[in-house]
Amino acid sequence: MAHRHYLAIFKEIKASNFLKLQSIALFITTYIDWTLIPFVTKLEGTYLPVFMISFFMLVGALDGFIQPLFKNIKIYNIYLFTILLDIIQIGSYFFFSYSILFFTYLILTIFTIQAITFEIARVHTVDFMQDEKIELKDYLMLRSFMISLAIVTGSLSAMLFDYFTKDLTYLLIYLSILGIVGILFQFRLYEKFKKRVIFNEIQIEKDKKELFEKFKV
Repeated sequence: MAHRHYLAIFKEIKASNFLKLQSIALFITTYIDWTLIPFVTKLEGTYLPVFMISFFMLVGALDGFIQPLFKNIKIYNIYLFTILLDIIQIGSYFFFSYSILFFTYLILTIFTIQAITFEIARVHTVDFMQDEKIELKDYLMLRSFMISLAIVTGSLSAMLFDYFTKDLTYLLIYLSILGIVGILFQFRLYEKFKKRVIFNEIQIEKDKKELFEKFKV
């Protein structure tokens, strides 16, 4: 039956600590964004002119043009950058009480850069799936599942917060705590990616040296 495909994918996640970390980090980051997006969209429509809204949409759509520029970037550097973005995002929450306009511009800028970064990371992460003994199709299904789950739960959370209180302070405190948890998972992913990349580079150099020695003889 069709539902058995889910069981097979979840077994693959359970067998790989790397996939667990990646799934949790992806879920938390997406959940935070989609809990906050409805409120930011409301602020966006209230404080920003159509020109600026269109500008953010335009920049966010450039990921396909930007991808080739990062063809040779190290995957762990991408995760290091996402950690920096998350820290900036948590810091941006403090501006809400001082300037809603500045907060709106800042958070939209972060969301836009995050969207581009996630697409770059998705392409580069595919190379590591070979070591995880998971089919590319299954990995993409897993990624889509976690993103959909995060969007659904994030949207429901936004509804609940909006129903019970109009004060965004409690929401921002909640998302800050969750954001710190997400950063910890992303840092562990950064370490794992870095370790794998460095190990692979050492292995490639070793193979090249052995090949050179054979030809030399």
